[in-house]
Amino acid sequence: MLLRLLTPLLLSCVALGAQDSADNLLVLTVATEETDGFRRFQRSAQCFNYKVKILGQEEEWHGDGQKVRLLKAALEQYADNEDLVILFTESYDVVLASGPAELLKKFKQAKSKVVFSAEAVAYPERRLEPKYPYVSEGKRFLGSGAFIGYASHLHKLVAEWDGDDETSDQLFYTKIFLDPVKREKVNITLDHRCRIFQNIHGSEGDVVLKFENGRVRARNMVYDTLPVLINGKGPSKLLLNYLGNYVPRVWTFETGCVICDEGLRSLSGLKTDDSFPLVVVGIFIEQPTPFVSEFFKRLSNLQYPKKRIQLYIANHETHHQKHVEKFLQVHSLEYNNVKYVGPEEALSNFAEARNAGMDICRQNPECEYYFSIDVQVVLKNSSVLRTLIEQNKSILAPMVSRNQDLWSNFWGALSSDGFYARSEDYIDIVQRQRIGIWNVPYITNVYLVKGSVLRKALSQYDLFHSGNLDPDMSFCDNVRRKGVFMFVNNRQSFGHILSLENYKTTHLHNDLWQIFQNIQDWKEKYIHPNHTLALKGKLIESPCPDVYWFPIFTETACDEIVEEMENYGQWSGGGNRDERLQGGYENVPTIDIHMTQINYEKEWQKFLLDFVAPITEKMFPGYYTQAQFDLAFVVRYKPDEQPSLVPHHDASTFTINIALNSVGQDYEGGGCRFLRYDCSIKAPRKGWALMHPGRLTHYHEGLPTTKGTRYIAVSFVDP
Repeated sequence: MLLRLLTPLLLSCVALGAQDSADNLLVLTVATEETDGFRRFQRSAQCFNYKVKILGQEEEWHGDGQKVRLLKAALEQYADNEDLVILFTESYDVVLASGPAELLKKFKQAKSKVVFSAEAVAYPERRLEPKYPYVSEGKRFLGSGAFIGYASHLHKLVAEWDGDDETSDQLFYTKIFLDPVKREKVNITLDHRCRIFQNIHGSEGDVVLKFENGRVRARNMVYDTLPVLINGKGPSKLLLNYLGNYVPRVWTFETGCVICDEGLRSLSGLKTDDSFPLVVVGIFIEQPTPFVSEFFKRLSNLQYPKKRIQLYIANHETHHQKHVEKFLQVHSLEYNNVKYVGPEEALSNFAEARNAGMDICRQNPECEYYFSIDVQVVLKNSSVLRTLIEQNKSILAPMVSRNQDLWSNFWGALSSDGFYARSEDYIDIVQRQRIGIWNVPYITNVYLVKGSVLRKALSQYDLFHSGNLDPDMSFCDNVRRKGVFMFVNNRQSFGHILSLENYKTTHLHNDLWQIFQNIQDWKEKYIHPNHTLALKGKLIESPCPDVYWFPIFTETACDEIVEEMENYGQWSGGGNRDERLQGGYENVPTIDIHMTQINYEKEWQKFLLDFVAPITEKMFPGYYTQAQFDLAFVVRYKPDEQPSLVPHHDASTFTINIALNSVGQDYEGGGCRFLRYDCSIKAPRKGWALMHPGRLTHYHEGLPTTKGTRYIAVSFVDP
């Protein structure tokens, strides 16, 4: 599907480049190492069909003077060529936004033999400012990051160079420009109005994106120009990274933003599990988190060969020890290797645990990828690991956010002090109104890192400390300093992030209390998968007149409610029962524990309102309920305790009775008989609810439990 989506966009990008090709233009650039920034520059050049020659590939980097030395040597063969136009540019922080035809046209319109980019600030010596020629409009100062000229004149430009590699190239070119005789001899001018070159540094507020005819251009609002080359050297490189998400790209609002050459790595042709890349998966539990058992279920269901996964689990929470141990007990032997660091080992801090996990991959030459995931991330897409690997990025995060919220695992921009700032497209990316792979300055919670990047660009052990920053911000800060790009992928729906607010560990099964904070996860764990059919009226049975029977709870919900009540242990008897009898709430008191006793009444009402009330309104047309109740409780029936219940009416408009365990398996006997209709339900299904009117017509009794223990959850709704 992705390739079908990409193909027409790639072809249109290639077509744009083909019509812009020019035989008398050569691009020269210096790149002593292949960084993410360099690969981005190459993609933009290939997209528009530029002819590029790379200088210095076999050299170590020493300084900016090295660029002049390499350029001087490269120009020797073109010394007498007066027709060839050469664009010399940096590459790590540069993007080409249009093709050779536009570049040559604007160069020739400048009517000079050499045109340098222009900047808002004189660099590297501010004292030279007064010597610059006055201009009525535009930027006054020379920038050495990019310039264009005829080969013969560029040869004259660098002919006098005899400096060392550590010398400033910008100062060298500045002194030539400020010398009227030399400026005249070489015939130099500056691109004052940014028609050809846009230096973002010092001009961050000048540039906006222009979407037009399926293409995206960076527009200088001050001079109303569309620069061909965008340079984001220095602090402005983050803005360049943002612009690089769109420039050069083919854009449609249906498919989003797609880069010309993705450089995908396909896993589809691998025939055996052993041929898959080895991945170290680092799992981090740093605070009490709901639905941890579900996290490990999803982990075991990842569509990736387990023998090609090594697990590193760092758990700081004693509360979650049982969840980790249960998972390892069942699944540890399925994986290539497992290392578990539990709370008792007391790692010094969270940063150290993360450094250690990443270093497992770094130190293993066979480790091709490191996948870091925090336990609060709910990855619903089981093919996520394969999908990320196939994108072939240095660091790539699947986009996840909180349900119904804009809180996500990435930032689109940074503030001036290095903290969160909302980018113009942040909301569109989170809501997947714009689809693509986005270069961002910050990621957290879940991401994939290439092992080769950890062993080279990110070879330092301690990536999770940087000043006083938190570990996640420290990691991103260190990655940005190394020039490694971080991307977030929202091409598919990958999952979401749990809310950890107000999660308490005071109960046996604390997830039951998450119906407000994380209702989607609560529903998936506790609501019967066929409940949606009942909402459509397709799975509602009527075993007796005006008695409706439908699925409501999963087996997990039933088991945890029973275990929660038994753990609480204060089953009613004596005084409590007498009070309820005298108050008129219960006609026939039972052995029970009420939801109020375990502080679950608010959660229970929301359950009734969200999952029972819609069915009530469907089956009893014209009746609408807010699911109010005075009594909601779990009843326990035992042959030697209270085996049955005498005939009675419920103090309710309607009653919900949910079977919490299985007849024949957990107990024998039981059920409910409606005397008016002489109709009995003797085999209640675990997790299914009986709903019936409470007063007047549906006089009923609890049939005897003859063996074992029977549990039901009862709610007297709208008393």
